[in-house]
Amino acid sequence: MKTEERITENKICPLEIAVNTISGKWKIPIVWQINEGKKRPSEFLKGIGKVDRRVLNKQLSEMIEDGILTKESFNELPPRVEYSLTEIGGKLVEILWQLNDWGKVLILEKE
Repeated sequence: MKTEERITENKICPLEIAVNTISGKWKIPIVWQINEGKKRPSEFLKGIGKVDRRVLNKQLSEMIEDGILTKESFNELPPRVEYSLTEIGGKLVEILWQLNDWGKVLILEKE
């Protein structure tokens, strides 16, 4: 009797990738801040509150790497850096608005 070797493929779950991409305590607040027009790290620090600058910079870098944000550095004194949403980041904002609406439904259900 022949035994067949089972071939398994590395399956990628799109939902898992999406959730992992936005996981991080400050990533969603960062997206909301940029969506409201704030683009500089100092504005994020003021708008988000208790985030540590080092943690903020790490999460901003991860979001750039994941294609959600772009970073523009200006050659001036003092140095200035601004972040903006990419097209993919804009699609994330649309999804977050839908999640926000769903959250409202959940709140009403619990009343």
